[in-house]
Amino acid sequence: MFVETLQFLIRTLSDLFVLVLLLRFYLQVAHAPFKHPLCQFVMAVTNFAVLPLRRFIHSFRGYDTATLALAWAVGFVSGALILSLNPLYSFTAPETWVALVLLAVLYLFKQSLYLVMGAVIVQAVMSWINPYNPLAPILDSLTRPYLRPFSRARIGGVDLSPLILFLIINVILMLPVRMLEASFLMQLKLAL
Repeated sequence: MFVETLQFLIRTLSDLFVLVLLLRFYLQVAHAPFKHPLCQFVMAVTNFAVLPLRRFIHSFRGYDTATLALAWAVGFVSGALILSLNPLYSFTAPETWVALVLLAVLYLFKQSLYLVMGAVIVQAVMSWINPYNPLAPILDSLTRPYLRPFSRARIGGVDLSPLILFLIINVILMLPVRMLEASFLMQLKLAL
C-alpha cells in the first residue's frame, strides 16, 4: 500500500513538472508572447532548474535543448525511482539502463501528445464559451501546426479538425506507443 502511494506521488509530480517543461519548450517553438501570464507562470516555475542547466547544455538551432534534456531527465529519474520500489527489477544489467533511457524518450513523446490533446480540448471549449479570451492566441499558436492539415474538415460551418486530431492522437497512444512501451517493459523483465 505504501509503495503504491509512493509510486503514485512520484509519477504525479514528475508528470506535472514534465508537462510544464514541455509547455515551456513548445511555447518557445511556437513563438508565443512571453508577456502573457501563462508564459510568465511557466517561466517562473521552471527557471530554477532550466537556467542553471543552460550553462552546460546550449540551445541547438534555436531550440531550448536544456528544457528538453531536463524533461527527459525527470522522466528517466522518475522511471528509475518507480522501478527501484519494485524488488523484482535489478539495475545491474545494462539492458535495464537501455530500457529506462528508451522509456524516458517514449514518456516525453506521450506527455507531448497529452499536452497537445489538452490544448485542443481547452481551445475547443473556449471557442464556444469565450472566443476572445486572452488565452486564445497562445492556444492557437500551440495547436495550429497540428490542426492545419485537417482545416478543410468542416460540416455545416462546424470545424471538425479538433475531433480528427483527437482521434489520431488516441490511436497513436493506443497502438504504436503502447506496443513500444510493452516492448521496453519486456526488455526490463528479460534483464532480470
